[in-house]
Amino acid sequence: MDTFFSLPFEIMPPATQQQHAITLKGSAEIVAEFFFYGINSILYQRGIYPTEQFQRTAQYGMSLLVTTDNEVTTYVKELLAQVKGWLMNMCIQKLVVVIKCKETNETLEKWQFNIECDKTAKETGKAGAGKEEKDIRKEIGSVLRQITASVSFLPLLDKVCVFDVLVYTDRDLEVPEEWGESNAHFIENSEEVRLRSFNTRIHKVDAMVCYKNID
Repeated sequence: MDTFFSLPFEIMPPATQQQHAITLKGSAEIVAEFFFYGINSILYQRGIYPTEQFQRTAQYGMSLLVTTDNEVTTYVKELLAQVKGWLMNMCIQKLVVVIKCKETNETLEKWQFNIECDKTAKETGKAGAGKEEKDIRKEIGSVLRQITASVSFLPLLDKVCVFDVLVYTDRDLEVPEEWGESNAHFIENSEEVRLRSFNTRIHKVDAMVCYKNID
């Protein structure tokens, strides 16, 4: 099932020096935080909103841009609050950021983040193997750097565009009333580029972007 969504995010504490098994809650928070910065980076890099509506912040050892638009921030945080709950319940399969032409509603790009869940952690509440948080955040930084560098190969969006967020969940999941079902936003004559991934040992996130080939 695919749908439109919600979110909060919490800044994670600094990593400890020793390896330890990350908790299910901690993993969900890390992934939700990544989506917060990932969505903001896509909106900035693809010019969905004016550059003056973004401010710089330091995360993952790099400078990132976050929207200052209150409506967008509220939407993304409400979305990710729900996503974090689904991450905790191991019932989420992927999150997709869709960019469409405002005038024609044509889908021009899809940023897809596939999520693999280690469902054994739902019983124990933690990962079976230890991994330092600093290593996870380093992997996340690599994914975000690729999003930032995407302007080097993605076509210029020369139309006014809007964005949607889709979340794919297990079929038998009951979703909140305010969420609506959506189509898959198929892109004709498309190209696909796979990006890096990161793994908390509980949730693995694989990233890719699909875009309309205008050649």
